[in-house]
Formats: sequence, C-alpha cells, structure tokens
Amino acid sequence: MRENSLKAFGLTVRFYRNELRISQEELAERCGFHRTYIGQVERGERNPSLINIITLCKSLEVTLPDFFVRYQQNSDS
Repeated sequence: MRENSLKAFGLTVRFYRNELRISQEELAERCGFHRTYIGQVERGERNPSLINIITLCKSLEVTLPDFFVRYQQNSDS
C-alpha cells in the first residue's frame, strides 16, 4: 500500500509539472530542492514531509485540494 501511495503521489507531481511544461530541474529551483529529490519523489522513492508537499503544490501552482483529487485518481487506477 505504501509503495502504491508514493507512486501515485509521484505521478501527480509529474502530471502537474508537465502541465507547466517545466523540467525537474526547474521545479527543484522553484522549490529550493535538489533535482535528484524531485526525481525520487516522481518515481515514488521518497516520502515527502507535509512542508515539502505544501512547497511542491505552491511551486506547481496547484491547490492542495486539487492536487489530492488528482492523487486520488492516480491512486485508484
């Protein structure tokens, strides 16, 4: 279950990053994270903290509720 949740979260981050047409590197810069961290999140290898989730959403220009609606869709499929 945990692995599926992290993968769904990563797919959601990737979806919104692609919507903005920005690279992992650009997203990392916007967040103040390292590029490899973004890659690990997108692959479901990292479990981001709440603060990092909020930072990601702000940088992806998406609200937390909208982000988690998409996450739920990814989680269900």
